[in-house]
Amino acid sequence: MAPKKHSLTLQGHRTSVSLEDEFWAAFREIAREKGRAINDLAAEIDVMRAPGTGLASAIRLFVLAHLREAGQAGVQPPDPRDISEKKKGDQAGRGAN
Repeated sequence: MAPKKHSLTLQGHRTSVSLEDEFWAAFREIAREKGRAINDLAAEIDVMRAPGTGLASAIRLFVLAHLREAGQAGVQPPDPRDISEKKKGDQAGRGAN
């Protein structure tokens, strides 16, 4: 799946980030689990990322680390195929409106 560009607002500034649908879905789910707005979580990642690391890469690494931690805690991380199927269903539902 090709990355898709989405706009985020980080500390009052608009920026675009390109991620694959599966990473967007997982990132949104993590934000929801943490009770955080996606822009706030992205801003926190932006501040903490290593110099020379792009924001998209930092978000992917954040998602990967979160899913690994969830797996080590005995929580079954979501199957990426389930996320993709849910996304397809969501898009089909929007098209029917």
